[in-house]
Amino acid sequence: MATRRCLLRLLSRSLVAHSSQPLAPASIAARTITSLAQPHALRCPRVLTSSPRLLPSRCHFATRSSGDEEEDEDDHYDEEGSEDEWGEEEAVAAKPPSGKTEEEKVAEAAEIGYTVVGPLGADEKPFKPYEPVFAVVQIGSHQFKVSNGDSIFTERLKFCDVNDKLILNRVLMLGSQNQTIIGRPVLPDAAVHAVVEEHALDAKVIIFKKKRRKNYRRTKGHRQELTKLRITNIEGTDKSETAAVSA
Repeated sequence: MATRRCLLRLLSRSLVAHSSQPLAPASIAARTITSLAQPHALRCPRVLTSSPRLLPSRCHFATRSSGDEEEDEDDHYDEEGSEDEWGEEEAVAAKPPSGKTEEEKVAEAAEIGYTVVGPLGADEKPFKPYEPVFAVVQIGSHQFKVSNGDSIFTERLKFCDVNDKLILNRVLMLGSQNQTIIGRPVLPDAAVHAVVEEHALDAKVIIFKKKRRKNYRRTKGHRQELTKLRITNIEGTDKSETAAVSA
């Protein structure tokens, strides 16, 4: 409909410019119908010659030609490199260097409550059969009750990768079938061994803020970074008495 109205206006102006007498709307509509029945190639020259000022002018705001853009794109690809190089740069950007020495990393990990031993060997089997022993360990500001073979999710642990062996030093309590040892606040001779299984993200949490009558609404999402640990061994209890009681 909009195209038909535009054609009616153009044809009416062209007919008014050629004829000295005003035309009735019925005659304009009749001539419009006959003009629409004609092919487009025959109708275009008349409109262009009669009212060239009605056509919009094309404005070019580009300050350089297409050849310069192609040259700039080639230079951009040459500077950035291939797709493999881009992937390496993205990987580095995802895990930026901490800028800390090994001693500082060890000290910060000890403050959190763990020590990184090293990567797990290909032929190494750290998992041991289940034992009726539990321990309460502290990692950061959270406490976990764990047993041999359990898996726990903690906040993202620094300076450790998947398949790294860890020693959890902050053991608050040990328990078995025949004894319970409580630390004050930590047991110095106890340790819990674990292996890093994966680094994952928790479920998304929606944060919505609103101020009534102020047209203020803000919605944000957050996914907490987590580290999954698998408990492999608990040290610090008398294993001989525990085995005798379990037998």
